[in-house]
Amino acid sequence: MLTGKLAGRAEGLRILYLGAHCDDIEIGCGGTIMRISEEYTTQQVKWLVFTSTDTRAVEARTSAEYFLQKCKKKEIVIKNFRDGFLPYEADAVKHVFEELKSFQPDIIFTHCRHDLHQDHRVVCELTWNTFRNHLIFEYEIPKYEGDLGSPNCFVPLEGAVAEKKVQAIVENYGSQASKQWFDKETFFSIMRIRGLESASKTRYAEAFYVRKFIL
Repeated sequence: MLTGKLAGRAEGLRILYLGAHCDDIEIGCGGTIMRISEEYTTQQVKWLVFTSTDTRAVEARTSAEYFLQKCKKKEIVIKNFRDGFLPYEADAVKHVFEELKSFQPDIIFTHCRHDLHQDHRVVCELTWNTFRNHLIFEYEIPKYEGDLGSPNCFVPLEGAVAEKKVQAIVENYGSQASKQWFDKETFFSIMRIRGLESASKTRYAEAFYVRKFIL
């Protein structure tokens, strides 16, 4: 999946996962996280979620622990900013990003630039504002607004990995079960479409936007 210096780094990768909401990271790149955990050495992982409630924070931490179970050194941070209000709390959110600079990640996973959800957009904008010399993968979240685009990077997923991802999301986020979009069909459908677009032999894939890739 990765080539060049990153793939061969003996000391392992430092990876930063960013999500505006508690289930964003898993929905956007959960399968890719599983592949990275299986195929590469990770030196350290930081998993940061910006908005939560008490209930959702517990779910998010449980879910993050599941997806990062093979990562020996990890830090899971769940902030409690208000859902839907990140643009109006930009000063405090910016300070969180400033504190992230010392982590010095090799790879960053964040929201995509054209996402119509205001919280997602703020996280993406501040990611690029903060990190100027990093490999950034922007993931996508299916939603009511219908803002899916044409990504330029695809990660094929074995059927078993896609199944594990979807099952974990559904089981770990019981508080979201009543929402009309939150079900297995939604999560499988986007992976199937991206699998089709990438001619994935496994039928499934996750997709990303990589705007700058410097070798």
